[in-house]
Amino acid sequence: MRFELFLGLRYLKAKRKQAFLSIITLISVFSVAIGVMTLITVLGVMTGFEDNLKEKILGTNAHLRILRPTKGIEDYHSVASQIKQVPGVQATTPFIYTEAMLSTKTAVSGVILLGIDPGTVSAVTNLEQTLFQGTLDELLPRKLSAGGADPQVLPGIIIGKELSRNLGLFYLDEVTVISPLGEETPMGMVPKMKKFRVVGIFDSGMYEYDSKWTYISIPSAQHFFQMGDLVTGIEVKTDDAYHAHTIAGKIQEKIGVFYQVRDWMEMNRNLFSALRLERIIMFIILTLIVLVAAFGIISILIMIVMDKTADIAILKTMGARSRAIMQIFMIDGLVIGILGTVLGTVGGLLLGWNIEAVSGCLEKIFGLTVFPADIYYLDKIPYKMCIEDILTINLITVVISFLATVFPSWQASRLDPAEALRYG
Repeated sequence: MRFELFLGLRYLKAKRKQAFLSIITLISVFSVAIGVMTLITVLGVMTGFEDNLKEKILGTNAHLRILRPTKGIEDYHSVASQIKQVPGVQATTPFIYTEAMLSTKTAVSGVILLGIDPGTVSAVTNLEQTLFQGTLDELLPRKLSAGGADPQVLPGIIIGKELSRNLGLFYLDEVTVISPLGEETPMGMVPKMKKFRVVGIFDSGMYEYDSKWTYISIPSAQHFFQMGDLVTGIEVKTDDAYHAHTIAGKIQEKIGVFYQVRDWMEMNRNLFSALRLERIIMFIILTLIVLVAAFGIISILIMIVMDKTADIAILKTMGARSRAIMQIFMIDGLVIGILGTVLGTVGGLLLGWNIEAVSGCLEKIFGLTVFPADIYYLDKIPYKMCIEDILTINLITVVISFLATVFPSWQASRLDPAEALRYG
């Protein structure tokens, strides 16, 4: 063992009459550990929230949407066949997108009305899995024995859980859909209205969707909005959601510039940009805790230098160079930083993995709800820690700890042996 390392570790062990230095050293270690633990726990929870949000968005929305801005897509079966030939495309389904109003005897609400194909939509989104009442097949018109549709049966509509609560609707209730476009009559332009029956209620886990989105069949939407055979666009599911942008470029080349291809990240750009910015700001703010701990390292090293003035003078008279003296005290600071980083990493991971139990204990102790499920739409606090984040946090903490050792170590290396022995 080199004498710099030996002395550096020895100086961290205070003598019995210098117990105060040991206490300060432990405080410095725990300060670094608390900073690292806080960073790992908070970033893990934020990553868990982001992944949970992405999972819900990808479940409700398709990976890609193909639109024709000037008008709808006419021969959508042919366009869908071309899209399926692109490598990476798993499934497609047509859709109609429009806005409307839902009216009951007691309430009215604006909604997004989506026309879907019950036969293919399940291959692209998880709408069927989110239904807790009804089925997609009930959207299709009921057939008579002769083969035609029964005109006496109301067309079906699927609504979200929050919308059903806001309008007081239940499974198999009737609701009136009002088109904002209206229709021409002898009395002039009047709103177009049609009764539908609630044949399904879904729970996507996102308030925006559950309170605004509704689904009817494509034939019902085409008939109600007088669209003929047009659809608004085609939704696409890819084999890898995170490569959707690349596949979108290939689809664009295949079907031409008259169509607009948008991936799920582009459609939710503002949301994910806000989450990314929030994560960066939170990382910067929490890093200040580590910076505060670095001042503790500076303080303990200055105190050690003052305490070891005579030792430093003797070492210099024996031939120790200034560089070696710097290394001794840098080793002290690095040991404090590395030990605090290791303890903080272990503590942060343990706290993150048991965050639900900790939350439950806090709720019992303080009598408050730490994580209201009705607000966050989650049954538990999500936590996911990436190895890249852990390595980044550890590296930054060790670098800050190292930089904190520079000034005290440099001061120790400049000590004049004659002055130190005279006044030490």
